[in-house]
Amino acid sequence: MNARNPTLILSFTLLVVMLGYGMVLPIMPFYIEKLGAGGRELGWLMSTYSLMQLICAPLWGVLSDRIGRKPVLTIGVLGYAITLLMFGLSTSFWMLFIARTLSGILSSATMPTAMAYIGDHAPEKERSAGMGQLGAAMGIGIVIGPLLGGFLSTNSLSLPFFTGAGLAFVAFLLVIAILPESRATHPTTDKRAGLNIEMLRQTFLSPVGILLLLIFVMSLGMTNFQGITGLYVVDKFGFNTKQVGAIWMVMGGMLIIVQGTLTGPMTKRFGESLLIRAGLVGGALGFIAMSLAINYITTLLALGFFTLALALIGPALNAYISRFAGERQGTVMGLNSAATSLGRVIGPLWAGYLYEINIEFPYLSGAAALVLGLLVSFFGVQNQPESQFHQI
Repeated sequence: MNARNPTLILSFTLLVVMLGYGMVLPIMPFYIEKLGAGGRELGWLMSTYSLMQLICAPLWGVLSDRIGRKPVLTIGVLGYAITLLMFGLSTSFWMLFIARTLSGILSSATMPTAMAYIGDHAPEKERSAGMGQLGAAMGIGIVIGPLLGGFLSTNSLSLPFFTGAGLAFVAFLLVIAILPESRATHPTTDKRAGLNIEMLRQTFLSPVGILLLLIFVMSLGMTNFQGITGLYVVDKFGFNTKQVGAIWMVMGGMLIIVQGTLTGPMTKRFGESLLIRAGLVGGALGFIAMSLAINYITTLLALGFFTLALALIGPALNAYISRFAGERQGTVMGLNSAATSLGRVIGPLWAGYLYEINIEFPYLSGAAALVLGLLVSFFGVQNQPESQFHQI
């Protein structure tokens, strides 16, 4: 099997996971209403998913270091298929809550394991390109998911969940039948490998700790932006639903283009550290540009520029951090996913509270956070030996 096939299977798997996540978003309010629940219950459902990913992703990463990537990825994607099926069959809120909780627990096995697989499998110079392909696949899922969910739910609210379960089962079969085990020749033998206080202390005091902080800042900035922009453009400019929909299409399309086609060549030409810093500067400028936008066109331009900048950072950071992981690719990528999930939990909450004070504050504070991330990057993103992490 050539080097590209595993990446394609991993990309399809993450596409399916994000497709299922995206399909849930437009349907959930109607599903909640159908089951006699309200806004408080909806909030719990949405928060629980991210919280479970925050808690469980590092544990799945550790497990993949111990037993291999393929078994953990198999458990994650099969479990995700089952939880989507449970969604479609739910007839009460407590069933929906259990399905959502299990979905967060099991789906959190897919992303860190897929990134750890790339870290195992891809040559160092090609890791950013591989991470970018995974990011592009996730971007496609985020764009298509809500559209597909809205289309399929016209006659049945359960049909999108059953469709997502079917696609997840196809991904499960591909992983079982085709994907080779990336760690078969060098399993972890260190009995201390795992999440314990000493390991976490050493990790967070190492260059990896600074990189995890940058990943958190990037995730917080992106979800801060995504979480409030729809409301912002409606309140400030009176955009209609078609215009708001175009905003998400531009964001998703830019993520797909940049991470799918540009990240690899740009990393080879300019290096990961320069891309990370350029992305942080561009993201901060994009935040400011959004606060200065005056109409539909300038809003789309600001949004496109912001997304382009942030799209450069993710794959470059993921590839950079994988260099320090050594035999602990799964553990580190699990912590990576946890940092991303923490940003997703805090970002929308932060933006929402600041928005109530002043509608421009989420963007100004987001710019400040990325500038702080830029300053941090000068301490943690530099040319350092690949062996440094596993000497901890």
